[in-house]
Amino acid sequence: MQKTIGIIVFDGVLTSEVTGPVEVFVSASHHEWFKDSRVLLIGVEPTPTIRTEEGLTLGVDCTIADEVVLDVLIVPGANDVDALIEHVGLNHFIRQQDKTAEWVSSVCAGAFILGSAGVLDGKKATTWFGGEESLQQQFPQIQVITNQPVVVDQRYITANGGLVSYRAALVLLAKLTSPQHAQKIYQALGIERLGDWADIESSL
Repeated sequence: MQKTIGIIVFDGVLTSEVTGPVEVFVSASHHEWFKDSRVLLIGVEPTPTIRTEEGLTLGVDCTIADEVVLDVLIVPGANDVDALIEHVGLNHFIRQQDKTAEWVSSVCAGAFILGSAGVLDGKKATTWFGGEESLQQQFPQIQVITNQPVVVDQRYITANGGLVSYRAALVLLAKLTSPQHAQKIYQALGIERLGDWADIESSL
């Protein structure tokens, strides 16, 4: 199976919301059932690199100005996405990809960006934990869900931020392949061993 997964990147993007999906899908691409699939980091601006909120410099594979056909579009978040919401080129790119992509996904405040592009109208969706009310007020056409870390509605997957990006990517991988394949990656990455806070506290 060959799939092209595009992740939107920009200065100030939250690191884990890019690296989480990258790790999940690149790990899966090492298996025959996801062989030759690739992940592209797609820059909003015409620069060869971006710098994440946490200071990590990432190379960009292409930009929203390039001709690219995606099977999956993922839009991560940032602490401030106001400029991205108003970015005409980004909104156009999202709308164009939405016409042909199998899946469209957001993490954290990325839901506000998808909301601005209009692709979540009439859909159930979530955003960063605590931001649900703002999402509902800003985009009343969206049916905002407040009690689920990952929300799936038709071919749209939205999620809370941070490490929940791994969970969302695994859900997406299961949709693209199978739950059994996604579980293999979940186990290979050792996510099941994170445990809850009581487990962490016992090690202090």
